Amino acid sequence: MKEKLRQGALLLLAGVVAAGAQSEEAVTGGKPNVLMIAIDDLNDWVGFLEGHPQTLTPNLDRLAKQGMVFENAHCTVPSCNPSRSAIMSGIAPWVSGLYSNSQVMRENEVLKDAVMMPEYFGEHGYYTLSRGKIFHHHDLEKESWHYWSNQRKDKIEVPKEELTDMSPYAGVEIVGELLPKRKTQVKWSSTQEPKELTRDYQNSIWAAQWLLGERKEEKEKPFFMACGIFLPHLPFTVPAEYFERIKLEDVTLPPIKEDYKDGEVLAKPTLEYKDAREKGLREEVVWAYLASIAYADDCVGHILDALEKSPHRDNTIVVLWSDHGWHVGEKMRYKKTTPWERATRSPFIIKAPGMKPGRTNRPVGLLDMFPTLVDLTGIPSKKELSGRSLKKLLIKPDTKWPHPAITQVGGRTFSLRSEQYRYIVNGRNEPQLFDLVADPSEWENLARDEAYAEVMATFESQVPVKLN
Repeated sequence: MKEKLRQGALLLLAGVVAAGAQSEEAVTGGKPNVLMIAIDDLNDWVGFLEGHPQTLTPNLDRLAKQGMVFENAHCTVPSCNPSRSAIMSGIAPWVSGLYSNSQVMRENEVLKDAVMMPEYFGEHGYYTLSRGKIFHHHDLEKESWHYWSNQRKDKIEVPKEELTDMSPYAGVEIVGELLPKRKTQVKWSSTQEPKELTRDYQNSIWAAQWLLGERKEEKEKPFFMACGIFLPHLPFTVPAEYFERIKLEDVTLPPIKEDYKDGEVLAKPTLEYKDAREKGLREEVVWAYLASIAYADDCVGHILDALEKSPHRDNTIVVLWSDHGWHVGEKMRYKKTTPWERATRSPFIIKAPGMKPGRTNRPVGLLDMFPTLVDLTGIPSKKELSGRSLKKLLIKPDTKWPHPAITQVGGRTFSLRSEQYRYIVNGRNEPQLFDLVADPSEWENLARDEAYAEVMATFESQVPVKLN
């Protein structure tokens, strides 16, 4: 009986997707378009995830109300290159061996000939186009797309009368940095440049113009469009108007505990954190990060507004994601590349034609994006993919889901997330186990508590690589 109900639900989603596609059936042959929006280094400080009380993300929140919010979504690696390589290839780092920014995807033995997501969609009838940061080494992947725009060169002219008036912000000049003489700088600044001329907003203008334009390829094929937003990646340089939206004196720090122990050892602050604390700049870093998020949100909003006005609004799957999270003082550190919640948790939304909006707390990985989009569009499945389709959760958010979200950090550390717990193991040091319901900041390691032996054993059996 349950299997019949499950099959019925799958048929129902297929039916509503097809129904939503009928208005463009002559254009795309009935297949839904795909609009992918990727944001760099955005953690869960978005309104719909309630990561920080002062975040300003009305456009992301608007999309969240229209689609399925994966509240418990996590990156495959908390670093740009390996995360994006895994997402776009569909191949896990524990399969490919690519888990650092220093590696080049196409020089990897497993990934050198792998068919990437845009290529695969292109092979199955889609017109693919991209601008902004989608792949980490995006210049190397321009051949993956039918149309690839180099935003460094392809400047979009904006009429003077359409530029934001920056005169109200003429006196706003913010400049700051941590560890100025090191490569590991954290830098931020305001600019008097109108947002319409900045890199990411130019990317959003490009996407909007394409969605609203009349092009031959639109009439022949469904499209797979990817638009990458760089901010809030460092440096946090945004127009002054975004710093003005939140007053520095009102900024709230995230929860920070300076006397917690990592195992038996008192946790140590990173050099960036020590510098920020000593100079009294911790609030200013948070301020700059929040300003950068507000700017990225405006970029997303410009794209969403165009989609709403376009002929594609009822036949386009929208998938929005960030490649990983980012520490903003938590664990006495900044940046990413850690196995903890703030670095692994990523905003992740899928909106599909005819699909009811909702939320699910089932643990999922960004690695699941490729098979999910394949499943939703009805193109042939690809057996090499490491992830699994999330279509069941899109239909029924509370579907039984025994799979943890798995994050790899470096070559030997794995971080597994369930609905309640996080388990971290690397084969050398003491494992870590945190109850995220009781201890959302991950300060109390429960790994030695015999009461959690069964939880630990379950996680141990789910680690994808045997650690000595």
